[in-house]
Parts: sequence; structure tokens; C-alpha cells
Amino acid sequence: MRFLLGLVFCSVAALRCFGQAAGGDAPGLPKEPREVFAAAAPFYDFNDPAMKPWHLKASYQLYDEKGKRAEQGTFEYWWASPLEYRSSWSRPGAKRTDWHMPHGKFAYESTGDAIGLFEYGLKSALLAPLPGSAGLDPTRFHLENEGVAQSGGDGPCLTIVPQMAQDGKSTPPEEGPFPTYCFASQEPVLRSVYSFERVLTVFGEIAQTQGKYLAREVNFVEGKRKLLSARVDSIDLMSSSDPALTPSASSIQTIVGMSGPASHSGVEIKPEVAQGFILRKVTPDYPPEAKKARIQGEVVLSATIGTDGKIHDLRVISAPSASLAACSFLAVSHWEYKPFILNGEAVPVYTTIKATFKIGK
Repeated sequence: MRFLLGLVFCSVAALRCFGQAAGGDAPGLPKEPREVFAAAAPFYDFNDPAMKPWHLKASYQLYDEKGKRAEQGTFEYWWASPLEYRSSWSRPGAKRTDWHMPHGKFAYESTGDAIGLFEYGLKSALLAPLPGSAGLDPTRFHLENEGVAQSGGDGPCLTIVPQMAQDGKSTPPEEGPFPTYCFASQEPVLRSVYSFERVLTVFGEIAQTQGKYLAREVNFVEGKRKLLSARVDSIDLMSSSDPALTPSASSIQTIVGMSGPASHSGVEIKPEVAQGFILRKVTPDYPPEAKKARIQGEVVLSATIGTDGKIHDLRVISAPSASLAACSFLAVSHWEYKPFILNGEAVPVYTTIKATFKIGK
């Protein structure tokens, strides 16, 4: 995986004041990889109940398949508590808003074109850039220290690699590249992430707000081609009763998560079972640039299907290229299913979806 170190070509700007200067009371960086993630976690926990309600606004620029500027958009986020927050994306011809409310309620409103993979990815890049606990499960993954990045950072780059099972087969995906996180040398500041989608996310102008690290600049690139660039315009305190947290009258309400006993906290179904419930299926278009480059393979996605039968919380698990990941995400986001019934009630379910791209002989 050491080829990755040369990909971090965009240097991160010096820390600047934003709310308060980054650094300060941050601890030194540990040597052991898992301890690095543990040290960074509190500084990237934007669901910390101790935080005061806040609102973030960012502007982003999309780029076409040739890396030229395309559409511009705005991302906004309102947070009142770990159970109450709102996300909104808006650009010419496309708008999407998600409301997460107390008691597990969820509402959404979408008009125009679907929001794309990297637009959705901006939210995670800003507010949840570290791997979750499942992604660091020591029974499934081990960490490799790739050494110091050649540019854009002066700290360790840590790669999350699937453990080999007893039968000698690794946890899917069986081939790399695997997610790699590069940090600063003296503080648990994340400088870049290389993902399963073969996309490099570079974080710039790192600063602190309410004791959390926030990148004011985020860039998604594949090789030397830009995919999306974004800048945080503002982040301010707000009231927990801000009207923006109340769903609009035209929004659609559904359930995307379950509460109750652990055995009923979520229902996962096999892909072949989910196939039988599909009402609408959109086939991804094969991107011309990927076909010309003879890039083929399988894109694996995870999806939550709400009680409305629509796709929610769609994520790419692995992909041969960013373009195949993006077109698969766009197509699958339009799929619709018959509601899944458990004990006489519709329930949200989780499943895996695969899109295969193969160049004909």
C-alpha cells in the first residue's frame, strides 16, 4: 500500500483561528495505531452531547469527468442534540433535506435531480471523517503503519486491512486499496483519507470549534482529477428550538432505524431476498471515461430501506474507480421496494447491493 503515500499531493494549510485556534490542549500523538484513532476520536465527535446547538454552512464545487468546473452547491447542517439534527444540500436543479428527530423519527424532502455520492460524502468528510467502531473491530481488521506521507502531512498514515479468516480468505473486499488515514505528527489532526472508492480526501485549514477539529477546506480527488472541493463559510451557535429543525409540511416521514431490544434494533436481509421486493430498479450507466480506460469490476454498496420502501443511508463499500462508484450510487438511490413486514408492521431493513461493470469482448 505504500504507493498511496505519493498520492497525497495537496498540502494542508497551516492551522488558523476559527471559533478558537486548533492545537492548544491537544495531546501528543501516540505511537500505536489504535491509540492514534482513540486520541483523535474526541476531537471529531460532532455528536458530543456536551456541545451547544450549532449551524454550519458550506459551499461546494462539482467537477465534470474532465476535471473542469461544473455545478456549485450549498451544504447546511443544523445540530441540536445527538437525536435531533438536519442536513440539507442544494444546487441548481436539485435539493435534498433530511430531518432526524427525537424518538427515532425521520423525515425527508427531495426535489429535482438526486444528490450525488461526493455531495453526500461531504457531510461525512466534515463531521465524521474517522472510521466507526465497526471499521476498527480487531476481530475483523488490523492496522498497518505506512510511515510518513511524502507530502501534505508529517505524521503517520494508518491503513485498515481485513483480517485473514481461518480458511485463508480475507474479509471482503479481498483486494486493496484499503482505507488509509494520514495524520499530523504532533496532534491527532486528520490530514487526508484514501477510501475504498479510490478517492483521496484532503483536509485543509484545520481549526477548532467547541473543542472539535473542523476542516474549513475539503477536496475530493481521484489521481490528479478533482471531484469536489468545498469550503466552510460559517459555523455559529443557534437555539435548540430553531425552526429549521422542524420538518416542512411537504416532507415525507418514514422509519430508517428501530429502537427496542437488540434483537429488533435492525433487520438485515440477504441481497437475494431483497431482490424479490424490488418495485423499481435503475441500471447504472457505464461511464464513457471508465469504459475507455477499460476499468471494470464490481461496486458493492450498503443500503437502508425505510418503511416507505425508498433507499436511505446508501454507502459505497468498495469500487474499482470513483466514476463507477458515483454512477452506481446515483442509480441505486432511485430504487424502490415493497415494504418489509415483520410481526404485521413495516420495518426498515439493511442489505447489500452489487453493480457489476464488464467490458464486452
